[in-house]
Amino acid sequence: MPGIRSDFITDYDSLADAWWDPRGPLAPLGWIARARAAHVPRAAREGAWLLDVACGGGLFGPHLTGKGYQVVGVDLSARSLREALGHGFDTVAQADIGRLPFADASFDVVTAGQCLEHVLDPFRVVEEACRVLRPGGILIVDTIATTVLARVLAIGVAENLPLPGKPPRGTHDHRLFVDRRRLVATAHAHGVALRLTGLRPHVRDGLRYLVGRREEVRMIPTRSTGVLYMGVGRKC
Repeated sequence: MPGIRSDFITDYDSLADAWWDPRGPLAPLGWIARARAAHVPRAAREGAWLLDVACGGGLFGPHLTGKGYQVVGVDLSARSLREALGHGFDTVAQADIGRLPFADASFDVVTAGQCLEHVLDPFRVVEEACRVLRPGGILIVDTIATTVLARVLAIGVAENLPLPGKPPRGTHDHRLFVDRRRLVATAHAHGVALRLTGLRPHVRDGLRYLVGRREEVRMIPTRSTGVLYMGVGRKC
């Protein structure tokens, strides 16, 4: 794609100190991480492993406490990985998420949250996630849909209104938003039947957050997958 950015990692390097700021530009990623974690079951066996693809500063880690996994994070940002090690991750690896440095069928759960919309080939990332997932294991992904509404809300509104939790301008490129049908088809071709649901902020939580009376916003499931959506499936 002409003019497409391929250096989003530099944004997250510069924001590495903001991962745990509840009113900072990365705060909404923490809300989504909690929603993602609700789909992670307790480990079914001793010594189970979970991989968080594009783990960033480790926002997912605290929500996995007590679930029985050895938690591994992979990301390109070394600064963010150092944060993840201090927040519930047992091991981290600095690597390209389109070329995961792990053997086939290594993990009981693989998650990829809010990263597919930042890479040139999100379907390659999904293929890799399926490859390293064990038969019977669970894949969980969440990303942004290729719709006009998603473009308006995720870029036009979220990146431009002066509100707490606002991502910096340029964080998203609508040309990288992820086609839902192709995502499902890619996962299915690699043994995982994804079921999609939408996500949106809880309205009352959001209002209380905006006026400084709440530090976190619950994300609730919706029928519409036209903006933010999550896919969950088990590998056959």
